[in-house]
Amino acid sequence: MTPALQKMWISFIAMGFMVISIFLIYLSRYKFKGFWRGLTAIIAYILMILAGLIIIVVVLSGPTT
Repeated sequence: MTPALQKMWISFIAMGFMVISIFLIYLSRYKFKGFWRGLTAIIAYILMILAGLIIIVVVLSGPTT
C-alpha cells in the first residue's frame, strides 16, 4: 500500500471518530442521565480531540507522491 493510500485510510478513521462522537454527544445530551451522560460525553470529546490530532498530523505531513 502506498503512503498516499495509508494517509487516506487514516483520515477516514478520523472522520469515523468524528461521526461517532457526534452520535455520542447527541445521546449524552438528550437521551442519558447521570453516570451514562458523563461517560458518553467524556468518550465523545476524547474521540473528537483524537480525530482532530490525526487530521492535523495528516495535513501537516505534506503531500505524497
